[in-house]
Amino acid sequence: MGRTTRVTNTVRLHRFTHGEMTQAELATRLGVTRQTVIAIEQGRYSPTLEMAFQIARVFGVPLDDVFQYPDDEDR
Repeated sequence: MGRTTRVTNTVRLHRFTHGEMTQAELATRLGVTRQTVIAIEQGRYSPTLEMAFQIARVFGVPLDDVFQYPDDEDR
């Protein structure tokens, strides 16, 4: 089974605060499958840097409002 990534995200929170956008709607806007959005939200997949910027742009927020990477002391 796939390993989870250390990158965390607030994609699900942003979907709900932006008009309760569905996973399918976000996937369509990004040009990916709904399964990809699910995997990103669950931390099973880290999007490319380009896709991460696209996701942040959909929500109109800075990249680090959506994606976080813990500092070494947070381990």
